[in-house]
Amino acid sequence: MKKCLLTTAALLSLFVGNLQAMAQTNNERQASSEGGEVYFQNCTAARAAGAAPIRAGEPGYRRKLDRDGDGVACE
Repeated sequence: MKKCLLTTAALLSLFVGNLQAMAQTNNERQASSEGGEVYFQNCTAARAAGAAPIRAGEPGYRRKLDRDGDGVACE
């Protein structure tokens, strides 16, 4: 029983550590894309990058890519 609890605790600690690393990576990615650094030449490029559709306020959104002006580009 004691061995099982130690194994469970070790797995849980490993899982929580991975979540923290993933969150930090996501935050770094978000910070690096702020300030207009993400740019797609056109919707084909946005789709190829897996970014489409792009909503207003998200990195890479530009009014030029939003043909109908509804706040969602490359839909």
